[in-house]
Amino acid sequence: MSLRQTISLLFAVAIASTCIAHVGSPNVYFQGEAGPYHLVVMVRTPQMIPGVAEIEVRSDKPGIRKLKITPLIVVGEGSKYPPPPDVLEPTNGDPQFFAGKIWLMESGSWQVRIEADGDQGSGTVAVPVPAAARNTLPMEKELGGLLFGLMLLLVAAFVSIIGAARREAQLEPGELPSPKQKRGARVAMLGTLVAVIGILTLGRWWWTDTASAKATIMIYQPPKLQVSLAPDDKMELRIGESNWHIRRPETVMTALIPDHGHLMHLFLIRAPQMDKFYHLHPDQTSVQIFDDDLPSMAAGHYKIFADIVRASGFPDTMVADADIPEVSGKSFAGDDSEATAPALAENARDNLVAALPDGARMVWERDSAPLASNQLLWFRFRVDDAGGKPANDLEPYMGMAAHAVFVSSDFSVFAHVHPDGSVPMAALTLADASLGASQNPPKDSMAGMAMPGMTMPLPAEVSFPYGFPKPGIYRIFVQVKRRGLIETGVFDAHVN
Repeated sequence: MSLRQTISLLFAVAIASTCIAHVGSPNVYFQGEAGPYHLVVMVRTPQMIPGVAEIEVRSDKPGIRKLKITPLIVVGEGSKYPPPPDVLEPTNGDPQFFAGKIWLMESGSWQVRIEADGDQGSGTVAVPVPAAARNTLPMEKELGGLLFGLMLLLVAAFVSIIGAARREAQLEPGELPSPKQKRGARVAMLGTLVAVIGILTLGRWWWTDTASAKATIMIYQPPKLQVSLAPDDKMELRIGESNWHIRRPETVMTALIPDHGHLMHLFLIRAPQMDKFYHLHPDQTSVQIFDDDLPSMAAGHYKIFADIVRASGFPDTMVADADIPEVSGKSFAGDDSEATAPALAENARDNLVAALPDGARMVWERDSAPLASNQLLWFRFRVDDAGGKPANDLEPYMGMAAHAVFVSSDFSVFAHVHPDGSVPMAALTLADASLGASQNPPKDSMAGMAMPGMTMPLPAEVSFPYGFPKPGIYRIFVQVKRRGLIETGVFDAHVN
């Protein structure tokens, strides 16, 4: 790499902000065991906190008579005092589907405890839910128009009253105002109108300034991420200070904890083609600095997504852009991986088969129904060996059966998902521990989980609960591990 290329990269870094944890994908998807019942859960988090979250729960079999749901902070004093639970009954005549709403009262790392009671006994599971205000809600146009009309009426009435007072206050009954009194009334009305407009302008400025200050405190702001590349092909990632996190020392926290054995999961996707994909794991060198000896990489403009998890279980996904020259770096080792795919084409058809090394392939087991946004979907992928039979050599990859990354073509949506769902495993571990040992299911019974060091081959099929947050074109990267090698299936999807 030339010095000029290195210097150009140092000045090509862009800093961007994101939505909570998964960029543009705030809903929570989860599957797990509540005692004898396997539950699939979707939580639609509110845009503003305090706010109401919508929750949907589906059981894999009938027999649950009722569910109790309780929102609770994961760590800190608030975790010790749960509110009374809300009881959910089966919805729309479906004995396996439950829906309800819960209040999330402050930003931070929450859990929703779900207690299931039915024919096979009872059980409890905890679903981590990161809660934070994402944006302010606009006023409805109808209400805004009504209030504006009332304001104009009040202003006109006030100006008219002042004019009438100046013109007629000193007249005797039946006496008509003189031209001088009429001129004085017009001057008074004009002065009043100017004063009222001035007061309204100052009021609007005060309101906007106050709202902006409140938004700075309340609206979630992820840390900024600064990326630079040294001449020795070492990438440095510097995490900026975040006042939003600092203001919430108990419910969010600033210290980091490992997720799947790493403090940071780094994804680099070449834009706009999305034909190069890198999943790396930088090392922390100081409190706010990570670095990584880059592997061999193709030159191009890259979108960078960095996943971290706070000590409370609250996740952040930071985003940056960088122009990276061709790198002749280290060989891939450990949990690092890469993938190459055809350039994403807007008019291309969805592909259901992705080629893997050695003649193997990954198959997306999908029905013929169009993909819809804002719905819980079930993604199932099967790995076939070179002979066309289900592979029997899958191994745990960072403690999981598989990992999937969902990215929209405009990079406004990014989600790192596991078979257990969209929540970080570090957050799930904290929430699970809060239930107590008697409630914790065996780890190898949890969907998608794999015990470190286990030798039994994993099933050839992996699945993920997730929902596309908006229509568009998406690329899906599905990663598995076979015979010690990390392999990635790449799929495209058009979502209505």
